[in-house]
Amino acid sequence: MKEVNNLFFDLDHTLWDFDKNSDLTFFKILKKNNLNIDVSKFLNSYHPINRKYWELYRENKVSKADLRYYRLSDTFKKLNYDINDDLINQLAIDYIEHLSDFNHLIPDTLIVLNSLKSNYRMHIITNGFKEVQKRKLEKSKLIQYFDSVTISEDVGVKKPHKLIFDHALTAANANVENSVMIGDNFNADILGALGVGMKAIYYDFHKTNEQERENLIIIKNLKELIKILN
Repeated sequence: MKEVNNLFFDLDHTLWDFDKNSDLTFFKILKKNNLNIDVSKFLNSYHPINRKYWELYRENKVSKADLRYYRLSDTFKKLNYDINDDLINQLAIDYIEHLSDFNHLIPDTLIVLNSLKSNYRMHIITNGFKEVQKRKLEKSKLIQYFDSVTISEDVGVKKPHKLIFDHALTAANANVENSVMIGDNFNADILGALGVGMKAIYYDFHKTNEQERENLIIIKNLKELIKILN
């Protein structure tokens, strides 16, 4: 991509292996709270429910507190597991507290970042909760690669809203012509970036099979970025 010198990365599912780290966190906190439940069955029910609530959260249809509570409450209801509100609330707290205890990265993340760091200024734009995202970046040691970090809670809007991209560009002292967004969420990351005039690279982590179009490249693994950008 000619004239690009600023790379904006999403965090979860793009660099930080959210699914693996989240699953390990649940194994830890369900055991910690002495819940006699098949964790694998719990996770099979939890994942689609969690995705549904994150979509509602991005659309401002549920609050942060509701997301944290109901994604757990709905999962236990689906499994017909009897649990009280106090324990659900404790699990919600423990999950946030322990999520950054695990910091597995998407394959080839460090290879890619090390390859790109000398030629580009790199940045993060993420919709996650600020206290959690900051710990993820610090504990995984990813923070060293990025010149700026934009978190939706600090801005007051979430991707794909135009304002979060404007904020990130200003914080990075970048402009749309020399910037590219790299992320796994087609609506939030890709359409959001294209909507403000940025170029975009879609990491098809979820295998949605979107089609390439003007200013959009699609990759199946992160290592493809080295060939595209170097």
